[in-house]
Amino acid sequence: MQDNIPSVVQVIPYEDYTVDVYFDDGKIVCYNAGRDMSPALFARIRDPEIFLGRCTVLNGTLAWDVAGGRDESACIDLDPLMLYALKKSKERIA
Repeated sequence: MQDNIPSVVQVIPYEDYTVDVYFDDGKIVCYNAGRDMSPALFARIRDPEIFLGRCTVLNGTLAWDVAGGRDESACIDLDPLMLYALKKSKERIA
C-alpha cells in the first residue's frame, strides 16, 4: 500500500479533450478523456462547455463539477493513482 498518495494541484483542459494534470511533487501528465474514459462517463462531459468550464480539482484529483456547486459527491473524479501512473509529459503553457 502506498503511504503518500499524490495530490493534483492544478488542471488545464484543452479543446481536444485532453487535460494537463499537475501534481504536488511537480510531475505533469496529460490525460486524454476522449480516449481513456468509459463511453458512459465521457458522454456526460462531451459538451465543450462542460468539459472546459467544469474541469477542476476536487478531492485532490482531476474532476468535472457536472452538477455545479462543487458538490464532491456529484462530480466525476478520477483516481489520482491512475493519473499519476501516466507517462510524464511536458508543460504545454508558456
